[in-house]
Order: sequence, then C-alpha cells, then structure tokens
Amino acid sequence: MHATRYLVIVCLGIGVSLPINGRSTEDSFNTGLLFDDFALTLSPGHRTEVLGPLFDFERKESQRQWAAPPLFSYTLDCEVDYEEFDFLYPLLTYDRFGGEYRFQLFQLFSFSGGQNVEEISRHRFTIFPIYFQQRSEDTNQNYTALLPFYGHIKNRFFRDEIYFVLWPAYIQSRKRDVVTDNFLYPVFHLRHGEALNGWQVWPLVGNEHKGVTTKTNGFGEVETIGGHDKFFALWPIFFNQKTGIGTELPQKQQALLPLYSVLRSPPRDSSTYLWPFFTYTDEREKKYREWGAPWPFIVVARGEGKTTTRFWPLFSQSHNETLESNFYLWPIYKYNRRHIAPSDRERTRVLFFLFSHNTEKNEETSQFLRRTDFWPLFTARRDLDGNQRLQILSLLEPFLPNNKSIERNYSPLWSLWRYEKNAKTGATSQSLLWNLYRREATPETKKCSLLFGLFQYQSDAGKKRWRLFYFPMGKTKNPMNEQSKR
Repeated sequence: MHATRYLVIVCLGIGVSLPINGRSTEDSFNTGLLFDDFALTLSPGHRTEVLGPLFDFERKESQRQWAAPPLFSYTLDCEVDYEEFDFLYPLLTYDRFGGEYRFQLFQLFSFSGGQNVEEISRHRFTIFPIYFQQRSEDTNQNYTALLPFYGHIKNRFFRDEIYFVLWPAYIQSRKRDVVTDNFLYPVFHLRHGEALNGWQVWPLVGNEHKGVTTKTNGFGEVETIGGHDKFFALWPIFFNQKTGIGTELPQKQQALLPLYSVLRSPPRDSSTYLWPFFTYTDEREKKYREWGAPWPFIVVARGEGKTTTRFWPLFSQSHNETLESNFYLWPIYKYNRRHIAPSDRERTRVLFFLFSHNTEKNEETSQFLRRTDFWPLFTARRDLDGNQRLQILSLLEPFLPNNKSIERNYSPLWSLWRYEKNAKTGATSQSLLWNLYRREATPETKKCSLLFGLFQYQSDAGKKRWRLFYFPMGKTKNPMNEQSKR
C-alpha cells in the first residue's frame, strides 16, 4: 500500500512538473498505463494520464481539467470564465458561468445564484422538499418556506407565487392574474382572476367560467383573450367544456367515459365511442383523416398532412412532408426522420438503447455528423468537421449521449480501446488498455509505445529514434529525406 501511494505521488509530480508548451516528443517520458503524456488529437492541447484511468490532467486552449475517475473531476476555463466540479457524479456537482452558479448534493441539497434579466442578483438555498429560501437585492423577490408548516415561494414549480399554511390544509398559488385557493389540496379549491371564477370538490364536481377579455400587445394592437366554460362530474367520467369563446377558434368538448367523447372546432373534429375502441378524427387544417380501433394500437390515417398505418406492436409506418416514423415488432426496430431543409436528421434504434445510429446532415454545405452506439460494446462518433472517435467499451454513454460529466468521470474507466482521427490535420491516435499500447501519427511523424514504454519508437521527416527498456538505442537518418535534400 505504501509503495503504491509513493508511486502515485511521484507520477503526479512528474506530470505536473513537465512543461506543457513546446514539449519535445524526443524528450518526453512515457511508461504506458503507469504514466503517459501526449498531444491531443482532435484539438490543440496536451493530456497526462497516470495509473491508467485513475488520474489525468488535460490542457486544451484556455481550458484546464483535472480528474481522478470516478471520484472527482474539475474543469476551469479562465478565458470563458466558467468552472465545473463533480464528486461521485451525479452525487455532488458545482457549476459556475460568470456570476451564475449552482451547487447540488443529489438534487436534495442545493444552492444557486446570479443575476436575472434585470441584472438583480439573487441567491437560492433548498433542502428538497422541506426548506426553500431566496434572498435578493430586490427584497420583493425574497421568500422562505418550511414544509409543511408555513411558506411563501416565488417563480418556482410553474407558478408565479405559492403561499401555504400547514400543507396540504391551505395552499394559494398564482399564475399571472389567476389565483387559486386550495383547501385539503387537491380536493377543494376556489379560483378567481380577470373575468374568471371557479370552484371544485375533486373528484366529485367542479365548474369554472371565464369571460372574454382584451389586452394590448407590444405593437399597440388590441388582442382578444378567449373565454371558457368548464364543468366536470365524477372526474374523469363526465366533463363538458367550451374554450376559445369570442375568438375565431372556439372549441367544444364533451365526454361521458367510456361511452363517448367528442370534440368540435373549426380546424378539427374528433369522435370516440366506447373509448378507446372506435375513434375518428377529421383534421381539416392539417389535411388528413384518422381512424383508430382501438386508439393508439390500431391507427389508419390518410391525407396530405399525414399517412399512417399502425398495428401495434407488429408494425407502424407514418409520414408527412417533413417527418417519418416507422417501427417493426416494437421495440425491436424503430426509425425516425426529420427533414426540414437544409437539415436532415435520421435515427435508427434496436431495442431502445441496445443499438442506436444517428445522422444529421446540412444539405447546403454537405457537412454531416454521425453517432453509433452498440451497448455495451462501443460508441463511434463523427462531428461536422469530420473528426472521428471510437471507444470500446461504452457502458453509460448510449443512455446519456453527449454528457460531459459521464465522459470525464466514467468513460476513462472502461475505455479499453480508443481511436481518434483529426480530419483537418490528418493526425490519428490509438490506445489499448489505458496506453499499455499507444500509437500516434501525423502525415510527418509517428510515435509508438508498448508494454509500459519498454519499447518506444519515434520518427519524423529527418530521423528515427528507438528506446528499449527506456534507454536510447541510437538514431537513424531517414534515407528518403537525405535524397530529397540532394
């Protein structure tokens, strides 16, 4: 144990002390998975790895990254002014961008802060779901809540304000001008607002009415805000409602489940009998008609706006002018496409995340990106610049694609094989078993290391260099280069 500890300290000391800028490949010291320092392939910079995947330091342009997977990772970019810290991700994370910051411990304990669009600073502290607090330069934005006793919360949980006493005995919430008073939530409530009032004893009965109102928009034009009438009894068995009253798109909907449900509006009519067994929809605005028996398992749609044939889970084929969605023996095979010029996106999946293939192409520039995941064997990627990367194995990446924290804290642990290729420079790199074997190449140079660096080879346009058991074995001149000089 003591020997291992000293080895880690020595290796880290070597990694930190070696110069980053202008480092000579001839003088670099490499011992495979014990210690390796190399230039990044896909972007300018350097990376140092110690004890395989257990410690690494990376410098890329103005960004610095330190990591000890899976324990922690820390990323700092002084130029962009942001930093990220993960500890046993996703247990504890800290993110800061400029003056905005957020710290969380498994989403239960968190604090965050920064400035809003009015450049007023505010700071939040949460012990979810017990305690909520916010403090701001604008005291009108301050709030404190201690569940279930007493509290006042602002701009959270999709409400402008929430006030409660002995939750759920009494809760008052506001969204814009609509105020709802709940008693023994969600059983009793009273609701009022501009030309609006309503009440409910859920799930027995409820009623709400809103009159037609107007407002002036940002262009100085007067807009009509539609009214509505809503009533339910023994929810969700019976409900009857009218919405959009006083506008060009009024809508009526009534249901007595499971006997029938009907919807009528200028752009769309829909009828269901013995719900959900027999459904008919006439989409006049979108120009198609759809039949379901029962919906959504057996569906047939025909028209300019949509063509669908579905017999779930056997197969489904559905498309319109811009979208396509097919499956066969769901979830064995699933295909989706979205084509809105100039963007063309496609995705093919087998058994959800077992296999996934994504492509996105810009038809104007002919640039495209591609990603293929075959869990747990590999992840292969190609970006819009043509850079490529292959990783074997890939345990979490197919489920959380493009998650930087997963790539920093976990990917190094199981990346048995890594391959990268830079389309612009032509540089490539391969690594097997955390640099037990590593090869780097550019159009002008080659570098190879094998078995803890016991065998090393480097070459460039002028000469070749060998090392065996870390001792130089001499240099040889490249005959092709000598002929070119003559």
